[in-house]
Amino acid sequence: MQPDAPRDFDSLKTVLMARRGELPARLQQVAEFAVSHPDELAFGTAASIAQLARVQPSTLVRFAKAVGYSGFSDLQSVFRHRLRDRWPDYGERLQSLHDVKPAAGDPMGLLLGFAETAAASLQRVRQTISGQDLETAIDILGSAETIYLVGLRRAFPVAAYLAYALPKLGIRSVLIDNVAHLGADQLSHSGPRDALVAISFSPYTPATIELTRAAAGRGVPVVALTDSPFSPLTEQAAVWFEIIEADYAAFRSMSATFCLAMTLAVAVGERRDETRSRRS
Repeated sequence: MQPDAPRDFDSLKTVLMARRGELPARLQQVAEFAVSHPDELAFGTAASIAQLARVQPSTLVRFAKAVGYSGFSDLQSVFRHRLRDRWPDYGERLQSLHDVKPAAGDPMGLLLGFAETAAASLQRVRQTISGQDLETAIDILGSAETIYLVGLRRAFPVAAYLAYALPKLGIRSVLIDNVAHLGADQLSHSGPRDALVAISFSPYTPATIELTRAAAGRGVPVVALTDSPFSPLTEQAAVWFEIIEADYAAFRSMSATFCLAMTLAVAVGERRDETRSRRS
């Protein structure tokens, strides 16, 4: 490594965020992929990573040198150290999962693979969610008159779960399902005294981004669940959570996202109960 190269994953993310507007388009594409898919950077070869990131292998080398590394292997060592330092057991297990392709017609193999990646995602979220950010989100949602929920395509099950759980806890919510492209109308009564929970993951559903921008433009505080500091949701959010789910057989787990959604729902319910108790 060269002296000015970031020596840990968190420092690398900070540098990439600071330089996101300076990097050429292709290098920014690699930066977004690296931050959103750190496991792939740790496990893959230059050729396989380039294919996933939709760039040429030579672009990975250019990116590494642009950030201060002597080459791609130096850059990759940061991602491998991240796994050893934070999740040694799961890092080894995920390595084996990435090395083994599930056999056709082996449902038990798929079950074990999906269970392992779900466990890895849950272990990871314990390390990456900030208690301060969690408190900020609970403050916003706990004081909102109505909590609007938007999460489309892969994120829709999480938004739908919150639309089920929040009313059970006595919390008024509105699910923005965008049926018949009526999302904007469904948001039309929102305002600064409400809140929006926005959920989207790479490659980021355009309708979710547009609806989130519209809500933020109306002064609605946004709590975002996403997978990268480069996510367009972070630009609109009062607070956002980075959730990087592990994947198996090219299918990405949602276990950590559901865990965080459950936490927010129950914590907001408890916060409102405390507020009511103080007033009575």
